[in-house]
Amino acid sequence: MSRPLYRVLFVCLGNICRSPAAEGLLRQRLREAGLASRVEVRSAGILGDRAGEGADPRMQRAAAARGIELRHRARKVDAEDLRRADLVLAMDASNLRALERLAPSNEERAKLRLFASYCRAHAVEEIPDPYLGTSADFELVLDLLEDGCAGLVAELAAGTP
Repeated sequence: MSRPLYRVLFVCLGNICRSPAAEGLLRQRLREAGLASRVEVRSAGILGDRAGEGADPRMQRAAAARGIELRHRARKVDAEDLRRADLVLAMDASNLRALERLAPSNEERAKLRLFASYCRAHAVEEIPDPYLGTSADFELVLDLLEDGCAGLVAELAAGTP
């Protein structure tokens, strides 16, 4: 009997920088760890004003330089996303609060966490939004996402996310 698919959802504000980069990076790390067939990875944003757009070109460039492919179209998170997911990872406290308000029940609220809680090499509580920043800000975000994805993959491999 095969294991049920585990569903991870990344959420940031507009779904054009942090969450699509986390989605692409986690997919890559899961393939490398041989776990891709066991985990579904998606992303969404609190706001819907960027729906249908690709990832921010600056994030696409920074990710591509690290060999991370971002095939993505922005979309707004909804209550069904929270019902469907096993783990919902917010990039910052503001995103987490918005998700808590959106969650239809305590069961969905129990799935919500800050993504930075999976970081091991960086002592951070949130993944900062690079949108108004420089290329260095996008690089920092990718460093933090790499760290958090490594921690998450380790826990997924152990069956303890």
